[in-house]
Amino acid sequence: MGDGEPNPASPLSRQTLERLQQRSDARGLARLAGHLAIMGGTGYLTHVAIERGSWLLALLAMSALGFTLATMFAAMHESVHRTAFRSQLLNDTVGWFAGLCSFYNSSFYRPYHGWHHRYTQLAGQDPELEDPKPTSVASYLLELSGLSWWYGKLKTHGTLALGRTERYRFLTEATARRVVRSVRLQLAVYAGGIAWSVALGQPYFLLYWFAPLALGQPWLRAILLAEHTGCSLSSDALSNTRTTYTLWPVRFLMWEMPYHAEHHRYPALPFFSLAEAHQTLGPQLAQVERHGYLGFNLGLLKSFSSRTRAESAHD
Repeated sequence: MGDGEPNPASPLSRQTLERLQQRSDARGLARLAGHLAIMGGTGYLTHVAIERGSWLLALLAMSALGFTLATMFAAMHESVHRTAFRSQLLNDTVGWFAGLCSFYNSSFYRPYHGWHHRYTQLAGQDPELEDPKPTSVASYLLELSGLSWWYGKLKTHGTLALGRTERYRFLTEATARRVVRSVRLQLAVYAGGIAWSVALGQPYFLLYWFAPLALGQPWLRAILLAEHTGCSLSSDALSNTRTTYTLWPVRFLMWEMPYHAEHHRYPALPFFSLAEAHQTLGPQLAQVERHGYLGFNLGLLKSFSSRTRAESAHD
């Protein structure tokens, strides 16, 4: 899944970097509008299919809607980096809304993700490593199902809503208070959506948020696995993170996150600058998956089989 060793030289000049780091409210809003338009279109198709009683079509439409909901994680990710928009207010507002859609919380994710960037792939320090990567077909399928993700999110949201923040070492006293308020508000919005559905006697919350997100989550899991799985356990951004070539619709809904090594090397770059950065940085990356997310996941499964055969031969 890798492509050789990286060149340690910094490839982008100061002038190029300053140009690429320029943020844009217009470009951020255009991407958000496109994402929401696709969400609205798939939501409408889901509604039509349900109204017609075509459950196979409804399942397909709900899966598509779910992918647009799950990939709002990427919009939140860009917003917490404050690279989605020039305006901090837009970043904070859109980030919170995107987290609401995708069942993340932007207030919590910002310090959590800050530590991930600071300590990427460093054991005992990178909080992402607390969620173990799959090492077998069984653990891989569990990861893709989203069950462990749902459990983790429910546990974390519940713990934070109760004001228990001491286990999260990346939270300060000030950020902890902010996170607790934010999570409580988020859970209140969900509760309001459930109450509204019950009052109307219609399973709207289930059909247009929970079920679609559950169907869309496995696709996001497969994408996010490619970011660091099998990469070096070092601080070198050119080898500890993977860039994955993929189709334009996926790049669009993922807010260019497939250029993930470029993002880790230069986290201040807005999403729309990553493709240009890749033109220069690409040849220096140790981990580039040229066969897309399908290629990465098939390669990962193959590595499990190879490991199992090797272990059997050793025994």
